[in-house]
Amino acid sequence: MKIGILTSTRADFGIYTPLVQKLFADSFFDPELIVFGTHLSEKHGYTISEIEQNGFPIKHKIETVPNSDTPFDISEAIGKTIVKFSKFWKENKFDLVFALGDRYEMFAAVTAGLPFNVTFGHIHAGETTLGAIDNALRHSISLMSKYLFVSTDEYKKRAAEITQKPDNIFVTGALSIDNLVNTKLYTVEEFKEIYNIDLNKPTILSTFHPETVNYEKNKNYIDELIKAFDKLRKKYQIIITMPNADTMGLMIRNKINSFAKDKENVITVENFGMRGYLSCMKHSSFLLGNTSSGFVEAAFFPKWVINLGHRQDGRIITPNIYSIPIEEDIILGTVNKIEKAGNPPFSNIYRDGNASGKIVEILKKIYNEN
Repeated sequence: MKIGILTSTRADFGIYTPLVQKLFADSFFDPELIVFGTHLSEKHGYTISEIEQNGFPIKHKIETVPNSDTPFDISEAIGKTIVKFSKFWKENKFDLVFALGDRYEMFAAVTAGLPFNVTFGHIHAGETTLGAIDNALRHSISLMSKYLFVSTDEYKKRAAEITQKPDNIFVTGALSIDNLVNTKLYTVEEFKEIYNIDLNKPTILSTFHPETVNYEKNKNYIDELIKAFDKLRKKYQIIITMPNADTMGLMIRNKINSFAKDKENVITVENFGMRGYLSCMKHSSFLLGNTSSGFVEAAFFPKWVINLGHRQDGRIITPNIYSIPIEEDIILGTVNKIEKAGNPPFSNIYRDGNASGKIVEILKKIYNEN
């Protein structure tokens, strides 16, 4: 079974990893990685090198990096990606192609495949993120896909409402939980040796992406967050991973870098890699930001999460998450609540860590039936 795997960012490949490992290890499959987007951007860490370091052969590389992060640049990048993938789909055939998540690059690649009747399988379908244009992109990818793989029963119900194809929707759990169950995370000592960061210190792990629906508010949002950081750094080491290539992402990146300059206890990181990021999460005190990993992976440990603003509105809120406005005083007050709350409650809504195995079984059944 010839399988294409679309990967455009460090984040989606980290999620894909357990599935990619199984596909390459099983002689039933002929998998090919299709690498594009910020994987090929020096500014975003040239994360294609991480794929290569993990020993996965890269069959296809497609340059689709946006010139900048204005609405025009993002719109232009969508158009260019569609053009480049129209040639790609004309020249390459697959039994099934995986698309993951809700990025505009992923949407463009799938859109280009629609006239060619490419059979897509959409991973993480049915989820909602009302504070980002990604919400419309995710559901569009689902509508253009034949098979949907969802992480919870609630998301299956939503995906069925959107696509009207309940028989082709499969609840597998989240691939990220496979990573957590099957990956040996770094100890504090190993982490310090690799990254020169001491996680024995009380640590906040933060990732803040722009809200792309109300993008004009992002300057105020990052200013409020930085004011809170400035207070919190007196008590915590703050580790900040950089935002996606979204509208106004560069503005946020520049403000974070300016704030972190010459502050020993504020550390910016372009890319930890999957194992490094999950290890940092494990040993941190709590998460502060608006990344999807605060919903899926953090529920597994579990970790307290302060989810900021509206980007992730619509996702399932597990008991370890405080979802609050992006205001300095509210952020600091919520940190105070967490400090008094003790250990967060565990939630297992994203299943048992065998999503990749379930997807492989489903693929074999689909192939044999067809």
